[in-house]
Amino acid sequence: RFGMHPHSGIATLTYLISGQTRYEDTTGEHGARGVLPQGGVEWMMAGGGVWHTGTLDNSARVLGFQLWVAMPPALELAEAHSLYLGPADVPQAGPARVLLGSYGGHTSPIPAPSDIRYLAVHPKAGATWRFEPPAAHTVAWAAVGEGELTAPAALRTGDLAVFEDAGGAIEFAAQTDTAFVPGSGVLHPHDLFTGPYSVHTSEAALQRGQAGIRERAQVLRQQGRL
Repeated sequence: RFGMHPHSGIATLTYLISGQTRYEDTTGEHGARGVLPQGGVEWMMAGGGVWHTGTLDNSARVLGFQLWVAMPPALELAEAHSLYLGPADVPQAGPARVLLGSYGGHTSPIPAPSDIRYLAVHPKAGATWRFEPPAAHTVAWAAVGEGELTAPAALRTGDLAVFEDAGGAIEFAAQTDTAFVPGSGVLHPHDLFTGPYSVHTSEAALQRGQAGIRERAQVLRQQGRL
């Protein structure tokens, strides 16, 4: 994420497990800038083109996850916008922090563009946690940021698991203190047309998104920011 770079057509959700980053983006009339702290969440809806950056801020180590979320045709070229949540703004349902969608009677303040659930869980060694995706969800996954757990196969730091049957409950058992992000949702119903930083639903939309990126780059160069 380091260095000013563009996106279009998608949303990125960044969750910081540890450390903090300084961010800047081109959303809004004057853009946005500030510090994303440990436990914070950044939602960047790129739409028809956006540039942003994240750099270390007084931290020797930053650990986090960034999820790319494909947008439907109605949103993939919309006006870019961003939303930054501090740790206290992220709802918590037991050991799970609700990053996107709803879980355990709590709903993230981020407007989910599709039927999706994305959580952050930090179990201590020896703890177990049960994740049951909604019946309508067709895919489930989990990525491990640090530590070891079983589900029931062994998962270690850096592993990403995709579960074949999203309709069944998944039992996670922490072998060590662990931080991981489970999620579930419905498969994106559109073909993907991708560029280096973009994901769209058609070649025409991809071309429009990349044109929007170039237009914003020209403004950034005029401002001496790129």
